[in-house]
Amino acid sequence: MFALFLIIILGALSIAYGLWAINDVMKRDAGTQRMQEIAAAIAEGAQAYLWRQYITIAVVGVVLFVVLIFLLSIWVAIGFAIGAVLSAAAGFIGMNVSVRANVRTAQAASQSLAGGLDVAFKSGAVTGMLVAGLALLGVAVYYLILTRTLGADPGGRLVIDSLVAMGFGASLISIFARLGGGIFTKGADVGGDLVGKVEAGIPEDDPRNPATIADNVGDNVGDCAGMAADLFETYVVTFVATMVLAAIFFAGQANLETMMLYPLAIGAACIVTSIIGTFFVKLGQDQSIMGALYKGFIATGVLSIAAVAVANVALFGGFGTTMEARVPIIGGGVDAVSFTSLSLLLCAIIGLVVTGLIVVITEYYTGVGFRPVRSIAQSSVTGHGTNVIQGLAISLESTALPALVIMAGIITSYMLAGLFGIAIAVTAMLALAGMVVALDAFGPVTDNAGGIAEMAGLPKEVRQSTDALDAVGNTTKAVTKGYAIGSAGLGALVLFTAYTADLNYFISAANEPGSTSYQYFAGVTPDFSLSNPYVVVGLLFGGLIPFLFGGIAMTAVGRAAGAVVEEVRRQFKEKPGIMEGTERPDYGRAVDMLTKAAIKEMVVPSLLPVLAPLVTYLVIYLIAGKDQAFSAVGAMLLGVIVTGLFVAISMTSGGGAWDNAKKSFEDGFVDKDGVKHLKGSEAHKASVTGDTVGDPYKDTAGPAVNPLIKVTNIIALLLLGVLAAM
Repeated sequence: MFALFLIIILGALSIAYGLWAINDVMKRDAGTQRMQEIAAAIAEGAQAYLWRQYITIAVVGVVLFVVLIFLLSIWVAIGFAIGAVLSAAAGFIGMNVSVRANVRTAQAASQSLAGGLDVAFKSGAVTGMLVAGLALLGVAVYYLILTRTLGADPGGRLVIDSLVAMGFGASLISIFARLGGGIFTKGADVGGDLVGKVEAGIPEDDPRNPATIADNVGDNVGDCAGMAADLFETYVVTFVATMVLAAIFFAGQANLETMMLYPLAIGAACIVTSIIGTFFVKLGQDQSIMGALYKGFIATGVLSIAAVAVANVALFGGFGTTMEARVPIIGGGVDAVSFTSLSLLLCAIIGLVVTGLIVVITEYYTGVGFRPVRSIAQSSVTGHGTNVIQGLAISLESTALPALVIMAGIITSYMLAGLFGIAIAVTAMLALAGMVVALDAFGPVTDNAGGIAEMAGLPKEVRQSTDALDAVGNTTKAVTKGYAIGSAGLGALVLFTAYTADLNYFISAANEPGSTSYQYFAGVTPDFSLSNPYVVVGLLFGGLIPFLFGGIAMTAVGRAAGAVVEEVRRQFKEKPGIMEGTERPDYGRAVDMLTKAAIKEMVVPSLLPVLAPLVTYLVIYLIAGKDQAFSAVGAMLLGVIVTGLFVAISMTSGGGAWDNAKKSFEDGFVDKDGVKHLKGSEAHKASVTGDTVGDPYKDTAGPAVNPLIKVTNIIALLLLGVLAAM
């Protein structure tokens, strides 16, 4: 009991930090009247979009809430609602801070680079700590209510199904937020760039471009609210999946609840280290912004090792405690895996190491000074086509190293503590979400700050400071997307393990002599061998889903961007005074148009992962019966995980490389022959074309694959719970 209350107290500490940081940011100087007017327009557009998005999601959510009441129970439905509401709240509050911090960052940057960094990072830390704190509190408090207030068995079906439903609620918000926000932001960005930069030859964030405000709005609803919802649900889903595995593997043992609380203890310990880590983010004498951010990240990682060790001692009494996971086997019996608490600590360290390696690899593939980005910039010298070809080549190449790191993490953690060891490694990865989201939310704040400085006509020196912050923000956004995808892939693997373990558990319980439990599973003998054609069909069907989903998302961005292009052209034609600075563009029209387009376009693809497991089970059940239906669904989940991981990494890393290749020309790119290519050159125009492909890659389709992977797996888990209740 004490351990659970301590976890809740530490979760509340992150909320307290968030409130302190909000107060500190809001006290800063908001700049001139013109700067405040621009910031207000961005805030108004972002809030209007999110409200409309959440109203649309609420309609779907209410239907699912009622369905869960009838299929499972009111407590399961309440868990779903808690996950959805907290996920939405994390994104909404964080975004509202960001749209107020942007103008304060611009003003602080006019005084010093260090001041701009301080405001931008602190505002990002608000979102990060809210994500980690609300996620941990949501799971821990609801677990407390279920087990202490209702007296439910800690490893019983009510607890498991309710927590899984909480993950489903968070995932539903995430996929809508990621996809809808991505369509909005990239429709504005791509459409505005094509007309503004390429056709009209005006700078980025030029106030004469009617899509400028929409672009700044999109940064917040996509990269801030979207990423917050994304990592919130990954955090919740991974912790819940690990608790589900603990409930199955340690069922009937005296240490059952201790093992279920262990992932929450890791999260609580790392919240403390993440808060401490934020105070290490200070600009040094070398004026390296990325170096300052990395100091905070590295400090958090190192301190987390010690914090997890303390959690191990607190829960297990030391590092020599031996425990045994009993993994149910299809057909009866269990596979016993013994390990020590030291093994679990090492698994957690492996998770932290995997996080660090993925961050380093992603920065290599997206950073301005490294080979991949330079090769794309070099290919721009010979034209638009060669830029696109090289960008696609880098996006494909960028999948190799992260995949190898993830494979090594899976094997080493499995050797230490079996399937539960893999789950603990992923839990440790997600425990750093507070710091990682802080790095990500830093990006849209600095991007907006640069836009406000440009539109408000601030001195050139201010724009140089905001550009320096924005360039690093672009890299941190790419790095955090790499982290999100890696953790999502491993988190989905834990969910897949939970699906197979849960299925085996139900079958074993139903087949026990004289059993009357879970009779739907009596006599079921699924066959997951590759010689089974239904397994192959499931793999292929699961494999196609991320590609189909990505294609729909890219098409949606293309349509939205096309509409923006036509609108900007129309305004330039009908209001010739815009280019001369004598007429004001109609910014609101572009914002409203994109809001409607994004809401409309996000609904159908977002339902794809919800329906896929249900349709797979029903179709195969009608054709070949229960055995093959369960086999096909399991194979489908694996297919989604494998192709989803590669599609997401390819899109986000490739897109980030395209974006920074374009930025290489802003200060002048020196090619292999020593020729300098400046902004506005033909090579720069070719890089802009590549970036128009990379933008929806990295900010819409790629990131939205993360929640797609997990929603598919969660629906499969809930399907087992529904069938078990029959």
